[in-house]
Amino acid sequence: MPNTNADLMQQLNAFTRREHQPDEVYLFDLILCDNEIDRDGDCFSDAALDTLCKLFVGVTGIFDHNPKSGNQTARIFRTEVVEEPNRRTKTGAVYRCLKANAYMIRTAANADLIREIDGGIKKEVSISCAVGQQTCSICGANRLQKPCTHIKGRSYGGSVCYAVLDSINDAYEWSFVAIPAQRRAGVTKTMGGASPDAETAALRQSLAQMTQTLDAVTEELRKDVVRLCYQQGETACAKALADSTIHMDADALLDLRKSLRQGSAVYANSPAAYQAQLANPQSDGGTASPYRMQSGTGDAV
Repeated sequence: MPNTNADLMQQLNAFTRREHQPDEVYLFDLILCDNEIDRDGDCFSDAALDTLCKLFVGVTGIFDHNPKSGNQTARIFRTEVVEEPNRRTKTGAVYRCLKANAYMIRTAANADLIREIDGGIKKEVSISCAVGQQTCSICGANRLQKPCTHIKGRSYGGSVCYAVLDSINDAYEWSFVAIPAQRRAGVTKTMGGASPDAETAALRQSLAQMTQTLDAVTEELRKDVVRLCYQQGETACAKALADSTIHMDADALLDLRKSLRQGSAVYANSPAAYQAQLANPQSDGGTASPYRMQSGTGDAV
């Protein structure tokens, strides 16, 4: 950030109709967002922060994400992504945050607000932006296009699920709020704005219950597949296949379990054929081992 008032005033006056003097304006700094996992289980990617840095220049500040023109309070005139090399996020990444300089024109109407900002009463802020990609940290699915069964905040194989926000399309506004999503800055991802009615709330509750049930069934299915992987011994191949199940959804696990069961049946019915296949892995004899899946035509794949 610039260190002199002259630098700040020069950039501020690019947004005004006439040149203002320092005693006419009130300047303050704020952190808009960062790459830490927030209370919603989301975090911005580095690319998202860089995009937001450009988009938020000139964006107005309001209260509680209420877009009425009468709520316009301040305007951002400069932004910067700041990196703290000695600080790490929960994911192990170098901490980065989006800082901004904002201004208000001093008037009798906003004198109390300025005192509240100086006194630390009006402190937390939140942003509203358009997010094009919400990537699951466990399976890599874009949850905005194809929701997966992983639940943010839960642990899968020792890894906590969270979503990475990317492909930022627009920056709408920033607001003073009471409780932001991000602990240090506060970020609200506005996808709608209307409060859910009773029917929507009931559907969401039902969906949450079904998701919880599916999650439990998928975990049991994963355990069954891992057991099948090690059925013929704790080999490196078995371990690699078992480890890969953490990234599979229920459909993929069902397909893998079917193939493993077919391979186990071949082994049980003809151990000699199974050993011959292991000795000659390039053979296209049409049989399946526990670690070779068969296509619909019967050819090994």
